[in-house]
Amino acid sequence: MPLSDDQNSDSDSSRLSESTASSSDSEYSRQSFTSDSSSKPSSPASSPPKMVTFDELMAAARNLTDLTLAHEIAVNANFCIKHEDLPQNSLVGTVKRIVHKAFWDHLESELNEDPPEYEHAIKLFEEIKEILLSFLTPGANRIQNQICEVLDTDLIRQQAEHNAVDIHGLANYIINTMGKLCAPIRDNDIKQLKATDNIVELLRQIFHVLDLMKMDMANYTIQCLRPYLQRNLVDYERTKFQEILEETPSALDLTTEWIKESIEDELSSISDESSSSSGADHSSKSNISPTLVLNNGYLKLLQWDYHKTIPETLITDEVRLQELREKLNQLKIIACVCLITNNMVGAAIVDVPDFADQLKRVSVPLLEGMSKKTFDLKEALNAIGVQICSKVNGSLSERGLPTLNAETQNNLMGQIASIVEENNPVCSLIDKRIQLFMKSLLALPSFQKCMPAVPGGLSVIQTEMEFVGSQYASIVNFNKQVYGPFYANILRKLLFPEAPIGKTGTEAPTN
Repeated sequence: MPLSDDQNSDSDSSRLSESTASSSDSEYSRQSFTSDSSSKPSSPASSPPKMVTFDELMAAARNLTDLTLAHEIAVNANFCIKHEDLPQNSLVGTVKRIVHKAFWDHLESELNEDPPEYEHAIKLFEEIKEILLSFLTPGANRIQNQICEVLDTDLIRQQAEHNAVDIHGLANYIINTMGKLCAPIRDNDIKQLKATDNIVELLRQIFHVLDLMKMDMANYTIQCLRPYLQRNLVDYERTKFQEILEETPSALDLTTEWIKESIEDELSSISDESSSSSGADHSSKSNISPTLVLNNGYLKLLQWDYHKTIPETLITDEVRLQELREKLNQLKIIACVCLITNNMVGAAIVDVPDFADQLKRVSVPLLEGMSKKTFDLKEALNAIGVQICSKVNGSLSERGLPTLNAETQNNLMGQIASIVEENNPVCSLIDKRIQLFMKSLLALPSFQKCMPAVPGGLSVIQTEMEFVGSQYASIVNFNKQVYGPFYANILRKLLFPEAPIGKTGTEAPTN
């Protein structure tokens, strides 16, 4: 039963981020990074380097699993467990099928003996009894006593010794009990069980339906846990990550490197803007805004190579961030296509209402699956160029105007196809404007109330950009709420290394 994650859940993440707490820039002001915070309960304790044992490593792995699962349950309203059969042609599926067939064939041969051999069947009834009992809520004493009484394996063994086991009667009791305990969605499965006569096939199907009922119970538990996790997720994740950090002190190494790179990028930007001396550069380091450093780090995630390991504090949102990056790449191509088309044949389509939306509708289907390794972007762009020329010519013909000549069509298709080339000027321009929009979004005190102005050239994808931007900002703001104290310690060490220890809060609290 693999974990299933429906991908249409980022809006729930947005609502969660809004409801838990508001994360403003003041939380990360320079004062908070230079003041003494070692006594604050929200500040994580740092540990001196130590050797990590295997048991400690496994404990940290379990904590990370718990943290990841809790985060997914809370932010993804569609997260659930689904039953999936193994592929028929897979090695695991073949082995499982062979082993199961051998087991049930052996059981059938035992029950067909004269007298029947019931030992394996009794073990199955004992297992079924334990599963049924696991479905009961506290206080269900009557049905619990009934299950234990009817499926008393000691009694069944005594009956087997005298060849007096009513195996069909036991199976019918089990089916009726399952019908009382199952979710309504399993009613048809229960009816099919009642219609099965062969006892071996019946027992096999009973276990199949019990597996489905266990899955239903797990999903019901997830639904019950979700509101609690949403209310307490910030504290829970921070506590769990602190436990991981205590077990493995290197658990912030990648995060530290990520922040360090962001600081270096900011220093490089300052150096480019002013031809200062090295001494002035050193003083400018202490003047860098910690919030700006963090935001620039978050922006890099939209262009991250996800073949590399992501910073530890962002592992729980890695899949969502990767999907946003892929969506933005698709939107970038669409904006490039529309900009090139408008520049080359804008005069011919200026009077056509919503023509930009028509270009978008042409492009989107041909760009589906851009993230797959097998996707051929150049081929897709060639197809888009052909479709756009056809659209433009169709629009011109409808208005009784001459269609594009062959040279113009070839130039248009060539410009669109060149988007795939490295350092393409149109692609670079659109990419910078997308980054500008996202940077402006992170600088807002509350993105739920208003969105920043969309830069020129992005109007055709404005709706999509605002939707993706809100998902992205929700992830970032929630991440700041959870890991802000850890980021604060890292930034203090990197930005203010000469500050007195007592003023930086880098030592572990005594309590």
